[in-house]
Amino acid sequence: MQSPSFSIGKFLYNWLLMFVVWFGFTSSLAPEELLTGVLVSFIVSLMTIGIFRCCSLDIFLPQKLFYIFKYIFVFIVALFKSNLDVARRVLSPSLPINPGIVEFDTKLTNEFAKMVLANSITLTPGTLSIDLVDNRFYIHWIDVQSEDPEEAHRLIAKNFEDILLKIFK
Repeated sequence: MQSPSFSIGKFLYNWLLMFVVWFGFTSSLAPEELLTGVLVSFIVSLMTIGIFRCCSLDIFLPQKLFYIFKYIFVFIVALFKSNLDVARRVLSPSLPINPGIVEFDTKLTNEFAKMVLANSITLTPGTLSIDLVDNRFYIHWIDVQSEDPEEAHRLIAKNFEDILLKIFK
């Protein structure tokens, strides 16, 4: 295993992320709360810099922020559409379902991006990420529309993956 290298950008990103989490939990603008949050998040970031290696401050570049917001929008649209589909199937039991497991390869090379894709698939009703082996996803799908890996990839993950490729290049 390779020893993690210390990067100021990654440290600052982690520190900012830890502080945002702290602020989210406390929801307080009291000076003593903010100071405590800054100090605790600093210490936690120092202790965990070798664990959190996904991003650095370049994630805040304008073009990456644009794609992050685009990803959130695409995810919300997919979430809404899949919720309607699953609700329709629950409310109309006569509608056929065709559950099964499909597999497809991803073009993502960044481990964090793969995790985001897997979680996005799982959070979208009707699909569940079961496993990821190297670059191959295994997905349980409530209504398998195609067992062809390329078609399954297009229907389940392509919209997410195209944006993630631009964020994590």
